[in-house]
Order: sequence, then C-alpha cells, then structure tokens
Amino acid sequence: MTALLRTADALHARARAGRRAVVMTMGALHEGHATLIRAARDLAGADGEVVVTVFVNPLQFGAGEDLDRYPRTLDSDLEIAGRSGADVVLAPSADEVYPGGAPQVRISAGPMGDRLEGASRPGHFDGVLTVVGKLLHLTRPDAALFGQKDAQQVALVRRMVRDLDFGIDIVAVPTVREPDGLALSSRNRFLSTDERRTALALSRALFAGRDRHAAQEALRARARETHATHARAEALGALGEPRAAADAHAVATAAPGTASAVRTAARQVLDEAARLDPPLALDYVALVDPADFTEIGDGFTGEAVLAVAARVGATRLIDNLPLTFGAAS
Repeated sequence: MTALLRTADALHARARAGRRAVVMTMGALHEGHATLIRAARDLAGADGEVVVTVFVNPLQFGAGEDLDRYPRTLDSDLEIAGRSGADVVLAPSADEVYPGGAPQVRISAGPMGDRLEGASRPGHFDGVLTVVGKLLHLTRPDAALFGQKDAQQVALVRRMVRDLDFGIDIVAVPTVREPDGLALSSRNRFLSTDERRTALALSRALFAGRDRHAAQEALRARARETHATHARAEALGALGEPRAAADAHAVATAAPGTASAVRTAARQVLDEAARLDPPLALDYVALVDPADFTEIGDGFTGEAVLAVAARVGATRLIDNLPLTFGAAS
C-alpha cells in the first residue's frame, strides 16, 4: 500500500534498500504523471523505492498566474500514484518546504533561465530550481524523473545537478499525448470545448515542423547519394518536394535553410490558429539547442528542440518536440 507522508523526517525513517527514484509533481496527477511513475518503478526495480512528491510551489507562480486556481486533488493523486507503482507520496506543507517563510537564498537559473519560458515568466525558473533543489535534499534520491514536455526545466535541472554536484541522475521521459495530440497537462481541464479545439494547434504546429524536418533530412540523405550537382538537383526534383524543387541546388548541397524551414512550417499553423474563434495568442515558437536554449542557425547539426507556448482563453499551454539535424555533406 502506498504510504502518505507529510514530512521529510518520516521519509528518512523508512527502511531503505536499493535505489530511490523520485517523481516531483504539483499534484492533479494524470496519465503523464503515471507514465513517469511507471518509468521510476522500472528504474528503481523491485527492491528499490519510488517516491512521488506533491507540492504546489508558490515560488514558480508569477503575478497574475494561476496559483489559487491550480487544482488540489490529493485523494485521487494518492490513488493514481499507488496504481502506477509508487511506494510513497510525500505531500509536505509550505512550512515543511520553506520553514520561516519564502527563502531569502534561492538558486538562480542564470542566462538559460531568462530565455523562452523565463522571458515570459520572469523568476519562474529560479523558483523551479529552488524547490527542485530543496526536494532533492529532502527526498535524497538516486534518480529523479521529469517529463520532456517541460524541456527547458529538464535542461536547467540537469545543469543545476551538474554545476552544483548533486550526484543524482536526471532522467527525461517522453511527452504523453491525448489521442487528439494535445500534450497531457493539468491545465487542460480549464479548456472549454472550443478552446481545446484551438489549443490543438500547438501539437499540429510541432508535427508540421517535424514533418518538414523529416522531408529536409530525407532530401539531404538522397542528395548525398548523388555526386554531380546537376544530378542532385534532378534527384530532388524527382522526389516531388515543392519547396526543395524551388531551389534544388541549395538543398542538394545541404545549404542553409533547414532550421528556417522547420520554424516556418510550425509558424504557419500557429498563424492560422490566431484567426480562429476563440483565437490562439502565441507567446513563442522557437527551435533551440537544448544545451542552452539559444536559437539554432541553418547550419546547425545535432540535437534540437522545437518549442511553442501560447494562451487560449485564460489558459497558457506549452509543448515541444526533440529533433535531430544530420551533418551536412
């Protein structure tokens, strides 16, 4: 049976064998969290321990954001956590996490924390890293698992753990989506039927960028198989890819343009959604290097993240997809 604990001392008093894996949440658990917990169970193994934290962190909510609106559903959280393989749910009070009130000393997210989500929500990542750092100390795990949907958060936690020598493995678990493509989020419940229809533009934009990227990478691969420039252009034209055909020589030689094309494909979907009723209010769409979340250029090779954030009605949503750009010939 899953134990509900309120203090770190109660957690530390438990007999411990094997690895401890922690999943940090703000509650309102859904299938995305359940996937994280199941992954933690697999990682910890039968002899290990899975701890799920439930704490709505006031430090990561900015002025006018939905701290008071954020759902508190501890009874159902405990049920979902137990069903997914958690041994413990640690649901501390604010006084347990921040004795004496808001901490005067906090962890700074640095320059990466000022980009994308940080630019839209100043101070957000300082609050995230401060509570993650606190919960890592309070739970003392061997590994912590986070969802890829919060890609910038995962990158910053990894950087914090590395730079400050926490000695903990940080594991990213792929985003879980609903059948219509919308990334699972506790905030989805705030969307009306019409708002949800508009919100699907976020995942459609990412999929459009992904499809454009796949087409470009296929063209690059095909081009590398052909030696002569003229022959390359003919090969690209034969693929029937209209944009590549417009400048077959440039694409065939892996000239700059791939990253820009991915951004353009995603933005077109979002621009169309801005004209819907209700409209999508775009915050950002970006194609970034996950090492520092700076925008990548057209000659970039390696891992990248296509990220989007937008507001539909009163609800702000984020989503992203990882992409890999191959080496140019």
